[in-house]
Amino acid sequence: MGQLKDTVKGIANEVAGNVKQAAGRATNDPAKVGEGVAQERKGEVQQGVGKIKGAVGNRV
Repeated sequence: MGQLKDTVKGIANEVAGNVKQAAGRATNDPAKVGEGVAQERKGEVQQGVGKIKGAVGNRV
């Protein structure tokens, strides 16, 4: 169950990060772009954690 939760949270953070980046570029706000990049990376890590949980869960 944790695998799915982490994966979904990761996808949501990636999408939100991409939206922030686009908004930052549209308004010429480098801080907002940076926030978006950080949130996107957080989402990628969360998805990775979900994949690890899935792999470990399948082996137990």
